Amino acid sequence: MSKFRYGGQAVIEGVMMRGKRFSSIAVRKMNHEITVRTDALKPWSDRFPMLKKPVLRGAVALIETLIMGIKSLSYSASEYGESEEEQLTTKELVLTMGLAVLLTVGLFIVLPAFVIKLIQPLIKVNLLLNLVEGLIKVSFFVAYIIGISWMKDIQRVFQYHGAEHKAINCYEAGCELSVAEVRRHSRIHARCGTNFLLIVLFTSVIVFSFFGRPPFVQRILIHLAIMPLVAGLSYEIIRQAGREDCHPFFKWLAKPGMALQHFTTKEPDDSQIEVAIRALETVVQRDASHSEERKVKQFPGSSNTV
Repeated sequence: MSKFRYGGQAVIEGVMMRGKRFSSIAVRKMNHEITVRTDALKPWSDRFPMLKKPVLRGAVALIETLIMGIKSLSYSASEYGESEEEQLTTKELVLTMGLAVLLTVGLFIVLPAFVIKLIQPLIKVNLLLNLVEGLIKVSFFVAYIIGISWMKDIQRVFQYHGAEHKAINCYEAGCELSVAEVRRHSRIHARCGTNFLLIVLFTSVIVFSFFGRPPFVQRILIHLAIMPLVAGLSYEIIRQAGREDCHPFFKWLAKPGMALQHFTTKEPDDSQIEVAIRALETVVQRDASHSEERKVKQFPGSSNTV
């Protein structure tokens, strides 16, 4: 049986790790203590099995990840600041998510579509026009990542991002989760969200090529309409790229995103690695305990004594 593939994200002075049945957030507080919170996961696919189908599961996973990410950031901010007043309310969470979505749509859909509107009379071939739009999107994305990587607070987040990757790489290699052992592993990982976002941009070029050259507003609406399909296809690609026995084609597709991770991850210090280890160890232990509890419930007459 293959080992479950854990994932996570960096938060404010901490790391969130997502497991099979639980998620765990570890945060380094201002007093240098590490606080850990564990939550049971309630995937929509458990209630609606149809959502486990390929492509569909990717679109659902994207929405769930966005919601979990905002909640994790809210929790880490309140824990680091040691102030309950800093924790976001449900209304603020929705508003924050809405603003994030608007920024994404504006920067990576509306703005590129506007540029295409200006230059499309000069490009007669539809495929070439769509390729140019894809290059514009990727250029905006790379410029955005490089730009924010100079911000001091973001650099701290990127260090925790590196700690998260190192911990997961160490775990997947079957090594001990100690600071010294985790440190020697790579901060680059094929299943990173950076890879996913770049693959989304590339996939959108291919899918959109079937729609010709619609006018400006229609171009934007089509991009929004096909987003769930693009996210679903991209999710399947990133899943394949993260497999140990993946086809060389998927490794090739993951290379641009892995190269960009040199900007979205930074080398963490030992204290940051310790936080990532705590988050990962906690969620692995909770998943294991849940599996044992299910076995006991399934076979109530069994005994663990020898």
